[in-house]
Amino acid sequence: MKDFMKKALTRTVTVKGSRGRSQQVEVPPNQKLLYGIYFAIASLVCLTILEATYIVILRSFSSEIFAAITLIVGTIVGAFFGQKA
Repeated sequence: MKDFMKKALTRTVTVKGSRGRSQQVEVPPNQKLLYGIYFAIASLVCLTILEATYIVILRSFSSEIFAAITLIVGTIVGAFFGQKA
């Protein structure tokens, strides 16, 4: 999964070289960004399990847990779009 995440967050930049030629250079993501994404995915999995357990045991829906899940999904998607821009 590490290589998939690193490849998905790698940015391609076009750089003009000598003699007017342009090259595409791949810029790897920051290690802190990768660790943040891994932590967000782990948190998302844990919150999803917590929400499912909450629904099964208490037979009701927790809007607070769902709001946290929505926040984490937005953070992950924002990180992907922000890194690619």
